[in-house]
Amino acid sequence: MATTTHSATSKPVSSPMTDAPQAFRAMTETGNAQAKEAYEKMSAATAEATDLIRKSCSTAVEGAQVYNNKLLEFAQTNFKVAFGFVQKLLSVKSPSEFLELSTEHARQQLEILTEQSKELAALGQKVTLATTEPLKTGVTKAFSHAA
Repeated sequence: MATTTHSATSKPVSSPMTDAPQAFRAMTETGNAQAKEAYEKMSAATAEATDLIRKSCSTAVEGAQVYNNKLLEFAQTNFKVAFGFVQKLLSVKSPSEFLELSTEHARQQLEILTEQSKELAALGQKVTLATTEPLKTGVTKAFSHAA
């Protein structure tokens, strides 16, 4: 008599009906893990970019205040020069003296305004660079880490 023994540790026979849900579950879990990792990277990059934008706006506001202070300084200087010119005009005795004084004032004002324009342009450029350069490099860096 031949007897066959069945092992209690034998695995159940896999069928296509049970393999498909397991494969789908594994694929879903892998996709879910990848999506979570991508979300975390983008979230960190967005937080870093937000911080850079906040700092950039703060720098822009400070720069605008410095620029406005410089404008007020120039306005005060120009007012003093104009007031001095009016005082000199009050003491003019002849048309030739008036013409000479007016010509000198116009030349002086042209020089002052030219210098003030150069200062304002340089200040504006400095503020713009101080505001945009860290933003440009920081945002690029933040999103390159996320990719």
